[in-house]
Amino acid sequence: MNLDWTALGQVAAVSLAVTVAVVAVFALGVLGMARHEGAREEGGGTSAVGLAQAGLCFVACAAVVAYGIYLIVPQFH
Repeated sequence: MNLDWTALGQVAAVSLAVTVAVVAVFALGVLGMARHEGAREEGGGTSAVGLAQAGLCFVACAAVVAYGIYLIVPQFH
């Protein structure tokens, strides 16, 4: 019986860790968008680094969400 609670605790810990990581990566994407917009407003130019950061972070978040959906939905297996 103790093994069941251990497995549940492990699943909860991994779920929490992945959620925190995805939120942190998404926040970095929002920061990249803010850099991009700030550079545009300041000098009329664009910040390629901010846009690349945002794009990479948002693609990473989308990939993690898609993988989670793949794991949950049995028709995809």
